[in-house]
Amino acid sequence: MLTKITNLKFLTLLMLIPLTTWAQEPISGKLLNEKGEGIPFATIQEKGTANGTTTDETGNFEFEVTELPATLIASYVGYEKKEQTVTSSDQEIVITLVESGFGLDEVVVTGNRTKPRTILESANAIDNFTAEEITASGKPTIERMLTFKVPSFNAQNQAISDATAHYDPADLRGLGPSRTLVLVNGKRKNQSAQVYLNRTPGKGEVGVDLKSIPTAAIANVEVLRDGASAQYGSDAIAGVINMVLKEDVQYSTFNANTGITSEGDGFNFSSDLNTAFNFGNNGYANLTLGYYNQKLTNRAGTPGTDDLPPDARPNEVQWAMDNPDLGMKVGQPDMEKKDLFVNLGHPVGENGKLYSFHGYTTRTGRSFAYYRAPYWRRGVADAGFLTRPEDFLGYQPTFETEIDDHINALGLEYALGDTWGADISATYGANSVFYTVNNSVNRDYLADNGTSPTTFHPGGYRLQNVIGNLDINGILAENINVAMGLEYKKEYFDAYEGDKRSYYKGGSDSFAGIKPAEAGSWDRNNFAAYAQLDYDITEALLLGVAGRYEDFSDFGDNFSWKVNGRFKIGQNGAIRGSYSTGFRAPTLHQRHLTNSQYIIVAGSSEPLLQGTLANNSPAVQALGVPNLFAETSQNFSAGITYKFSRHFYGSVDFYQINVDDRILFSSQIGEDGDPTTTNSVEQILEDNNVVAVQFFINAGDTRTRGADIVLNYDTFEGFKATLGANFNETEINAISTPGPLAQNGYNIFAREERGLITNSRPKSKIILGLSQEVGKWDLELNNTRFGTVTVTAPESGGTDQELDAKIVTDLRAAYNFTDRLSINGMINNIFDVYPDITLPSTNTAGAGGRFLYSSEVQQMGQLGTNFSIGLNYQF
Repeated sequence: MLTKITNLKFLTLLMLIPLTTWAQEPISGKLLNEKGEGIPFATIQEKGTANGTTTDETGNFEFEVTELPATLIASYVGYEKKEQTVTSSDQEIVITLVESGFGLDEVVVTGNRTKPRTILESANAIDNFTAEEITASGKPTIERMLTFKVPSFNAQNQAISDATAHYDPADLRGLGPSRTLVLVNGKRKNQSAQVYLNRTPGKGEVGVDLKSIPTAAIANVEVLRDGASAQYGSDAIAGVINMVLKEDVQYSTFNANTGITSEGDGFNFSSDLNTAFNFGNNGYANLTLGYYNQKLTNRAGTPGTDDLPPDARPNEVQWAMDNPDLGMKVGQPDMEKKDLFVNLGHPVGENGKLYSFHGYTTRTGRSFAYYRAPYWRRGVADAGFLTRPEDFLGYQPTFETEIDDHINALGLEYALGDTWGADISATYGANSVFYTVNNSVNRDYLADNGTSPTTFHPGGYRLQNVIGNLDINGILAENINVAMGLEYKKEYFDAYEGDKRSYYKGGSDSFAGIKPAEAGSWDRNNFAAYAQLDYDITEALLLGVAGRYEDFSDFGDNFSWKVNGRFKIGQNGAIRGSYSTGFRAPTLHQRHLTNSQYIIVAGSSEPLLQGTLANNSPAVQALGVPNLFAETSQNFSAGITYKFSRHFYGSVDFYQINVDDRILFSSQIGEDGDPTTTNSVEQILEDNNVVAVQFFINAGDTRTRGADIVLNYDTFEGFKATLGANFNETEINAISTPGPLAQNGYNIFAREERGLITNSRPKSKIILGLSQEVGKWDLELNNTRFGTVTVTAPESGGTDQELDAKIVTDLRAAYNFTDRLSINGMINNIFDVYPDITLPSTNTAGAGGRFLYSSEVQQMGQLGTNFSIGLNYQF
């Protein structure tokens, strides 16, 4: 009986086999793009079932469908989905996918907190750049890449600028580093610990250390060209830059690049690795390791013996003859940078996602102060400390930094039903900078003790913030989307005391150490609540409104609001506009920073000791300077965007931004020129043992007007053309001078300081990019036209000099050995274009010959032609 049952089971199984076979139909085919190339690892699915497969490396696929005829759905990122019916297993199946529309059809999240929208559907002007697009510039760091990709973005290395030389002030629309908000994965990036104190664009401000974000970790960059304080809070007056990190990637990628200038200096080498792995149940972890090393460049002028004083000593004359550049090193600093970034995500149940990202960057750098010519330092020479007096050749202090930057975020996204979602997160960020001064002398210590250290540790600064966010968005009613949220932020600023000899009396030459009275720890907190509502009144008409309230523990509160709208012109165009108010909170640095350093003072032939007193110090407040409070702004923008075809789209946007009570870093306030009296200001200088003093004050009203133009053409067959332009002008409408200073005839914001706001960034920038794929070659030609800037002569006299517009041409060629291995060569600035030489008649710092090009304003830097070669390998 048992044997019969067993045989019956076996017979039944045999009978089911053909039934099963009849229910499965094997098919095979190939998935191609418009060029006829196979699309690897794309998805092929039988419609209405979970049955499917992926293509292999050449685009081929093979699997079994449940029945024939069957409808196949082919899909791949960057391509439009396609359905195709298969009627026979013998049918030759070829499915061709068309690349999805680019530009206006791309979905962005920045500026659209209610829900993601395409660029065309958004009421804001937004640019979206992929990592491939920004790295194709051949520039080594993200701020340089964006300078040659985003017309309204500017960042240039500043030579002979102490720690500023290691940060590169960057901004949108020429409004200063403090007024551009930077996000990473939508979370606020901490600012740097360094205040830009020297005479450079962004003087007196604090920006984000963009060098701390490795490009290998970035998937794309979204640039919101509109005021967004009502949505994101402080600092978003000029706009928002959101760095979106890579998540799960198909391949691991290794890059190595090296380059050198045509002058034979500035050698640089970089390498990075980006990879990802899965963990748990559909979790991912993306890992980036990066390394970058650059050597200094030198573009100093050669005044030689023309700089000698009438009473020059023989050794001084011989030194000037032997060193016509007077020992100066003017250019980019030495730098070594190491990066580690991790971006993680993992599902939580069916409705949630736990995410986290962590970034750590450390770098060291070495720049140079003014060479202390032997005739500047005769006291050191006569002391016989470094050499015999008759052999003294002066010295050049180095300014060396150790910079660490962290960002860490942990959050949970969760779907609250079908139409609502929540995001709760915590973010920690920190930036620190510590200084070393080598090859220097403390002249006061030398005079008192007959000796002096030559290496000093002047201390440093650290900024930290901890941010908690709760964001909720969803559908309130049909066609009405809302977002709302709460934010709590705690900030900390620390100034660390230097070694005693670095601040003894006048301090170490070039950068005096942080004194005990200047060191300290300060903190503040603020609470914010925001809400945003978007109403799609019709398919064409969108209206939005947003408001945000913030309360700061150290200066008070602010309410910012925004209204915007978009009207679609058919399916391919839109008119958009917005009006908003905004604000920028004073930073803890600006409120509490006190220090002294050697800088060039107008009318002086050598660096002099200058002091910065804290805004809330009794001495500064005695001058009638109020406690710092928030800047406020009014932003207006209007524009039109249109997709003329699937291959071509463009946009034009106009804007006006008024900033009231702008925080300024005052001019150097010194003696009034009357030696017979001592006014109240001069008494403050004497009490603080400095020859000049500066402070932060809400005192400026400015107006910025401009236009952005974007044109993009893509054949999807290998040729692309892009044209981007920005035209921008800022004017100062008013400067408010406190009574005691006005009564003593002081100008708190001299014309050279005004020039840094109105004339130090190009009035226009036009970028034309062309690219073509030819077989295994990828060719790119980029032309960037930097508009005029002006070297502003000081109050003491001189003539302003307008520097002509310049065009920088870059050429890149890449050869693809395989789909995963390529080599590329780059020539940046093919025609070796430099800024105009600064005229001595400007009477600006260094214009007597030490600086061939202005140390205060720059258009495109002063490197000249640069050659580089790189390798890209995917595995």
